Amino acid sequence: MIDRQLVPASAAEELPRLQGLAPQVAPDTRWLVLGSFPGVASLQAQQYYGYPRNQFWRLLGAALALPLAEADYPARLALLRAHRVGLWDVITATQRRGSLDSQIRDPQGSDLLSLVQRLPDLHTIAFNGGTAARIGLRQLGPEAARLRIFALPSSSPAYTLPFADKREAWLKIASELDQPS
Repeated sequence: MIDRQLVPASAAEELPRLQGLAPQVAPDTRWLVLGSFPGVASLQAQQYYGYPRNQFWRLLGAALALPLAEADYPARLALLRAHRVGLWDVITATQRRGSLDSQIRDPQGSDLLSLVQRLPDLHTIAFNGGTAARIGLRQLGPEAARLRIFALPSSSPAYTLPFADKREAWLKIASELDQPS
């Protein structure tokens, strides 16, 4: 019998290394929304939340009272910048088959701590889903204590919480958007 821990070949080694998207932030960013890692459709489009069934733009649009879901991608990013909201992911590179977080292998964390330290106006981080929250909080370490942190239900269609329940959770951050920490 082969000891599986000693076998060097694994499914992760057979998968290509995927590179995530660049952070979408400005020097005056006050809010940062962090996902885990872009799905296949997002990577192909080179757009955050590029899969049409992902509910991110509807959810964040409701929280910001902005028509993000109706806008094209450049307009979405411009609206976020105008409202001092940034986007990034807690994983910058990984191996994965498909788009599910459960399939992430050999993740390389984003340099979240460095980014946060370069954003003097940042006061709040909202994690889009449990995987993003778990990884992101580890990356932030003690720096998280100076920030307001929200762990929101994932906008992914794979997370089967009804949209109305996701929306209710995301709307709770709306009152916090312009409040200093």
